[in-house]
Amino acid sequence: MSRSPRERSSARRHSADHPPLVCPGQVAYLQVVTVNDTGAFLDWGQPKDLLLPYGEQRFRPEPGKRVLVMVYEDDRGRPVASQRLDRFITDEASGLAPGDEVELMIADRTDLGVKAVVDHRFWGLLYHDDLPQAPRRGQRLTGYVKRVRDDGRLDLSLLPPGTARLDMVGDKILELLRRHHGYLALSDKSPASEIKARLGVSKNAFKQAIGRLYKKRLIVIESEGIRLLAEQED
Repeated sequence: MSRSPRERSSARRHSADHPPLVCPGQVAYLQVVTVNDTGAFLDWGQPKDLLLPYGEQRFRPEPGKRVLVMVYEDDRGRPVASQRLDRFITDEASGLAPGDEVELMIADRTDLGVKAVVDHRFWGLLYHDDLPQAPRRGQRLTGYVKRVRDDGRLDLSLLPPGTARLDMVGDKILELLRRHHGYLALSDKSPASEIKARLGVSKNAFKQAIGRLYKKRLIVIESEGIRLLAEQED
């Protein structure tokens, strides 16, 4: 039996020896190859494109565009795609705790931040204030559970546990250095009480923060204090 033009075109793009780009139970951002009376067909790395039925579409996709979908098996065991992610992704997470490393797939922007699919199973939120720049829809990232709220919803971070706070301490140290002409008479030998009084942080957090600033070549550490590198001074 001869194959359709769509199947012949897909076969030229892919070999059956290669694994699919996505498996049932996973979310992916896939390119639309063609649209016909059956639905849309997506490139998922296999000779035969993946069907996105009309009943599983949130909007009519265009060839060449990408869509965020969940791949699942229909009642006949065939892999198909769905844009209706809320049927498969839940708001209430289970089995996760603050600090856990997770896989993120960026979905939609909200007033508070960016929604992401966590480990192909749960919804989570990255807040605008925690993002150095806005990630792209469909971008796959490594993230971390920042907080599990009382209702089971997840607050997320792109920084490993503790890193975000150290960056805040580092920013405070740089600000204080600039206000004091590039020198601060605080070192890892300073009393913890003095560090706490001037910066409001523990001595351990201060030592870790200046270590990070030193590695970034923003400061030099001297015997009695720390100095801002000349090119960093205002």
